[in-house]
Amino acid sequence: MTTSQYRSGVPDNWFVDPVQLGVPGVRRPAETDEDSQLSWQADALCAQTDPEAFFPEKGGSTRDAKRVCGTCDVRAECLEYALQNDERFGIWGGLSERERRKLKRLAG
Repeated sequence: MTTSQYRSGVPDNWFVDPVQLGVPGVRRPAETDEDSQLSWQADALCAQTDPEAFFPEKGGSTRDAKRVCGTCDVRAECLEYALQNDERFGIWGGLSERERRKLKRLAG
């Protein structure tokens, strides 16, 4: 290292790209429309938890999945995606398939 690198106390090559490190909530701007429509998934808490909780067997509990959704920053985007794409299974945006159908009926 040269003396100039230490004048400020910080080496010239100090930067570490948080996107490459996989830091949740940090992403590059999307380049295509399809990428931007799904970019919310990078911040989804469900991606960091057990996926089986979000797709319980018939009659299984949805409590754990809904608890995670309740604190997720992209809950609205997730629910909007599920409604637009007619997702028939799993917990999306904190709602079960039955709850999403009811919401669609009330909105329509």
